[in-house]
Amino acid sequence: MDQETLRWLTDPDSGCWDELGYQRFPLGEPELVDTVPPVIGWDEVRDHYDAVVIGSGAGGGVAAHVLAAAGCSVLVVERGRPYKSTEIGWDPVRNHRTAVFGFGEGVTPAGNPRAVKDNDGEQAVEPHDFRYHNNAVVLGGGPRLYGCQGWRFAPETFRMASEYGVPEGSALADWPITYDDLEPYYDLVEWEVGVAGAPGHTGDGHRSRGYPLPPFPPDRGGEMLAEAAARLGWSTAPVPLLVNSRPYGGRPACAGCSQCVGHPCPVDAKNGVHNTLLPRATAAGAHILCDTLAARIDDSRGEVELCSEQGQRTVRADRIVLAAGAVETARLLMLSGLGNDWVGQCLQGHTYVLAHGHVDTDTPLSDGVGPGLAMATREHCHHNDRIIGGGMIADEYAVSPAQHWVMGSWFRPEHQRAAEAAGEIDEYGRPTGASARQALRDTYRRTIMIMGPIQEIPTRSAGLDLSAEVRDRWGLPVARFFGLQHEEDLRTAEFLGDRAKEWISATGARDVTGGSMGFQILSGGQHQAGTARMSDTPAGGAVDPQGKVWGCERTYVADSSLHVTNGGVNPVLSIMANSWRVADLLSR
Repeated sequence: MDQETLRWLTDPDSGCWDELGYQRFPLGEPELVDTVPPVIGWDEVRDHYDAVVIGSGAGGGVAAHVLAAAGCSVLVVERGRPYKSTEIGWDPVRNHRTAVFGFGEGVTPAGNPRAVKDNDGEQAVEPHDFRYHNNAVVLGGGPRLYGCQGWRFAPETFRMASEYGVPEGSALADWPITYDDLEPYYDLVEWEVGVAGAPGHTGDGHRSRGYPLPPFPPDRGGEMLAEAAARLGWSTAPVPLLVNSRPYGGRPACAGCSQCVGHPCPVDAKNGVHNTLLPRATAAGAHILCDTLAARIDDSRGEVELCSEQGQRTVRADRIVLAAGAVETARLLMLSGLGNDWVGQCLQGHTYVLAHGHVDTDTPLSDGVGPGLAMATREHCHHNDRIIGGGMIADEYAVSPAQHWVMGSWFRPEHQRAAEAAGEIDEYGRPTGASARQALRDTYRRTIMIMGPIQEIPTRSAGLDLSAEVRDRWGLPVARFFGLQHEEDLRTAEFLGDRAKEWISATGARDVTGGSMGFQILSGGQHQAGTARMSDTPAGGAVDPQGKVWGCERTYVADSSLHVTNGGVNPVLSIMANSWRVADLLSR
């Protein structure tokens, strides 16, 4: 990208943001609110706890709360730092979606590479590389920076093999639990943490009650999508979001900032575990220890080895709960010699489809007020002809000019032709300079964008093991990735990408482009799952239906590693609900 284009896309003083009507806080600069639960120092750690929980994210935060509320003494071990939101910051240009401008996540501690195989052996990769499969390493975990979509998995997600059979080369299987087993815990999470939404999606399972918060209203683009879906015979409903649409849980309502994804919430209206369940856990007596790595587990002795800048020590526990994410949970099991040969296999995330089109209108389709996305359809999550599973598609979050550019939402054939005629083309064939700026002016507030994840098919040939060459700052082998996703995922993505384009076209938009990516990768990313999956017997997975690692007496898993399949929707609500179930059973 030429320096002029780079400057006016990323510099708030270039005039481009004002010209396009972009504001980080379109409803006005809010009063900042910052909640971080109290943490303890190295010298305050006890020698023994009823339970040690490793990881403080969606799974670990829930488990810590449930166990502490049941009267257990709990230590939460977190490798990341207890950053406040103000310390993480709100740079609208630099986050994981616009890494081309500089990687802005910035919370994963240095000295923690991962590895991929290459022709010469192994290559170390850092968090800004998509092959790292990064999830924010910070007190509160991924929910500190997530986009907050709070979907339940469909009932069919728990019985995929029974519904569709087992494709050749896959490890597709049914869960050892059903939607009905998880439904009471979905309900608990929605009400105890806070979800804004409304029932009514095609294929949703039964609910004990509705949502605690009303949904966010759609902008004009969302209204057009609802109208178009009705013409297509598809049902739509609001996107459920773990965001306060009104004050809830002692925290304020959403301030409408335009950068929900990839950033902390400036007013604490984004409902993670750091501002809901972890404070309750510490109020009940739980300890949180940050900047500390759990290096190994001795299941028979009930010991966890800890490493930090303060030194090394061992803590004893009656129960050990792993909730470090699907990559690091599997790595810790392997470093500890625990679990069977399913550990590290069946890594899956979400393959996304993306489509966009432009509407010729003098009235902007979006006012830039966040979160932005509000309208979705689950019409194609299951029961699609010759497709295994499917996925959800929805409108997109409020985006910055830089993100609009990176996602290709500016593209119109006439802009491309004008740029080529003016010689304003970069090395990738994109408009630069005045041509790029004109493309943005014409499309930024007049684009309908659709995104959505597909239900992937697990395979034992995709996952992670321990590196033979690359070490972390403590000298321990890092996670080394291998394999590719199942080829069936490409067919599903092509199908869902076509539905996304069909939906946009039905609004009357023109220049509809996008679809699926069309090539295999190793899928994991921020929605990583499946590397210590549950099963009825050790022959089918790494962990029993109660979360206990096969062959262990006191070691449990309570995060996305447990997922047998990962749903065609964002998984965080299912991570939280299943962790609540595991911890509830354990607390008894």
